[in-house]
Amino acid sequence: MKRNINKIAVIGSGIMGSGIACHFANIGVEVLLLDIIPRELDDKEKAKGLTLEDKVVRNRLVNTALTTSLKSKPAPIYHQDFAKRIATGNLEDDISKISEVDWIIEVVVERLDIKKSVFEKLEQYRKPGTLITSNTSGIPIKFMSEGRSDDFQKHFCGTHFFNPARYLKLFEIIPGPKTDQSVLDFLNGYGDKFLGKTSVVAKDTPAFIGNRIGIFSIQSLFHAVKDLGLTIEEVDKLTGPVIGRPKSATFRTVDVVGLDTLVHVANGIFDNCPNDEQHDLFKLPDFITKMMENKWLGSKTGQGFYKKTKTPEGKTEILSLDLDTLDYRTKKRASFPTLEMTKSIDKVVDRFKVLVGGKDKAGGFYRKSFAALFSYVSFRIPEITDALYKIDDAMKAGFGWEHGPFQIWDAVGVKKGMEFIKAEGLEVANWVTDMISSGSDTFYSVKEGATYFYDISSKSQTKKPGQDSFIILDNIRKSNEVFKNSGVVVEDLGDGILNVEFQSKMNTIGGDVLAGLNKAIDLAEKDYQGLVVGNQAANFSVGANIGMIFMMAVEQEYDELNMAVKYFQDTMMRMRYSSIPTIAAPHGMALGGGCELSLHADKVVAAAETYIGLVEFGVGVIPGGGGSKEMALRASDNFQKGDVELNVLQEHFLTIGMAKVSTSAYEAYDTGILQKGKDIVVVNKDRQIGLAKSYAKLLAEQGYTQPVKRKDVKVLGKQALGMFLVGTDSMEASNYISEHDKKIANKLAYVMAGGDLSEPTLVTEQYLLDLEREAFLSLCTERKTLERIEHMLKRGKPLRN
Repeated sequence: MKRNINKIAVIGSGIMGSGIACHFANIGVEVLLLDIIPRELDDKEKAKGLTLEDKVVRNRLVNTALTTSLKSKPAPIYHQDFAKRIATGNLEDDISKISEVDWIIEVVVERLDIKKSVFEKLEQYRKPGTLITSNTSGIPIKFMSEGRSDDFQKHFCGTHFFNPARYLKLFEIIPGPKTDQSVLDFLNGYGDKFLGKTSVVAKDTPAFIGNRIGIFSIQSLFHAVKDLGLTIEEVDKLTGPVIGRPKSATFRTVDVVGLDTLVHVANGIFDNCPNDEQHDLFKLPDFITKMMENKWLGSKTGQGFYKKTKTPEGKTEILSLDLDTLDYRTKKRASFPTLEMTKSIDKVVDRFKVLVGGKDKAGGFYRKSFAALFSYVSFRIPEITDALYKIDDAMKAGFGWEHGPFQIWDAVGVKKGMEFIKAEGLEVANWVTDMISSGSDTFYSVKEGATYFYDISSKSQTKKPGQDSFIILDNIRKSNEVFKNSGVVVEDLGDGILNVEFQSKMNTIGGDVLAGLNKAIDLAEKDYQGLVVGNQAANFSVGANIGMIFMMAVEQEYDELNMAVKYFQDTMMRMRYSSIPTIAAPHGMALGGGCELSLHADKVVAAAETYIGLVEFGVGVIPGGGGSKEMALRASDNFQKGDVELNVLQEHFLTIGMAKVSTSAYEAYDTGILQKGKDIVVVNKDRQIGLAKSYAKLLAEQGYTQPVKRKDVKVLGKQALGMFLVGTDSMEASNYISEHDKKIANKLAYVMAGGDLSEPTLVTEQYLLDLEREAFLSLCTERKTLERIEHMLKRGKPLRN
């Protein structure tokens, strides 16, 4: 039976419930968000003379919760207009409306008795066949559906979203005793394709997969930190980005999530997993018990492992907790020789062998912590899942790890990991030794572009399911390489489509990247049908690295500087005016030059989590790779819609002048960076390259013809320039901008107005590019601009343009 999800009901509007409601609204689903009614009036309601029967009172809890969620940072919703898709109500007046929905998601307090009473009430109005799931983080699913009808139990299971629902990709699906297999299959596919999640079907065991392993990892560090003589700053340094984990690492993450939340899950595992071989590790250390007593729960109480204070001079200072004295002290800088050895290793996966080989305290920490992790995950199969890849998927999607435990073990070496485990007096599950005895020495392998994993039941490498709709660049990079230099790898995606993958630091765009882009276009025009520009790194591109431009300006090598900027512009124009379709696939940060590249592609297939914008003003210049020209061109195209021309031009001017960066791809439609009807957004980033390839192929098959260069860009000349100059004068006089900011704005105004032409005129793109380049170069020679760039260099900031 085909199942469509057009409308859902979310029961419970707390942080998690409102977040889930917002994410369904993100993907276009109509949402009914319900919560209980208040038991008494608040002071404002009393002052207004309201009663408990007034609708505004009865819906106060749900409306307040949703409003709070929508105002939170980071935003739970892609675009504020999407909140209109959410209707609110209460569980007395509006519960009958659940008969109209396709899926009911319960997100009430984590108490079995309350959940069961809610389900009893919901079953009175739920229509047969409607999906009904619980977002529990650990209560056994089998207990929740007891006493319910056969149809209820057939369509009931756990669907555990991780908080925040928009950003964390893990979607655990936990079957109940009578859950129909078709329901599990549907939810597995829906989570991936529509919600943009990594769907993982878990067993109905305490804390399921993600929290079982994640809480073990944190508890293991809690118990080891004192034994190893480490501070919380040192542990956070060792467990953060250096090993591919979030900047918040361990202790800062606990502060953000809330110590009480972690303790609740840890206690649940301790109480319900008596046969866990590491059962005692889930006991709370004394310092955690004391913090709970003191209500030092983290951000929600103003202090946890870290505490934000003000110095006598009024400056903000972050203090750290000394775990021995439980006093707060000034943060200490964490530094280890082993970490210094990894600074030149860009790929996280290549760092692990160096880290575990360290001779200092850091090396000892990694050997000890990885040994504990490897041992623990080996024993969780088949307890919590039958497939090892599900543990890795859960940790990557739910906790933001770049690599899961078994992937790290592979990187260290399976036999080497066994040595660490033995050295710590730990054991490993029999299936691992059986795997090694059979001649298989890795948990994963790659064959013909697909990922295979060691399957315990068949004792063989088995193809990981669900990847046929994905293109995994790591798997095809070597076998499908067509061209490579120090800046890019060009891969054959099949079906006549090439992909250009940036390989520079933070995917900055320099000379080698530009050369690689041109080479890829040459190859595609000669022997292929289309070109995708995409990668699967953390960010698409933070922009053009202008360190070289800075050096040229300092050395006054103006001819070379002019040629470098023109080369960038010409490459962007080749993206637009080649004989093959070009598709840009931005995700994460797509700033400055990364944005300019997207602006010039035939089509953009953007990940929903794309933060894109022209940010050059922050460096002291204007967009010089075609971005200023493009905003003028897009304004010109909008003139034909009948809007006031000066107003339209001003909007596009402010996109650059205010360095607007969208907080999602959907917001980029508002700034004019993405174009409705042309560019599209994909929620699941894993599908992005495959979808971009499909559009490149489609455009080619439709008979793509090389576009004719534009000669019809309408510029307004002095009429617009005068408006802009008056505006910047006024802003400087009001102290909103500095004299140098005014100079940058005036240069941009000159470009977007088309110069000081006496009347509106039709010009070519090249005319505007020449104005843009001249303005960019003149700003590069400004002392204030050079000082800004030099300041960024000294602070180690990535230079982007």
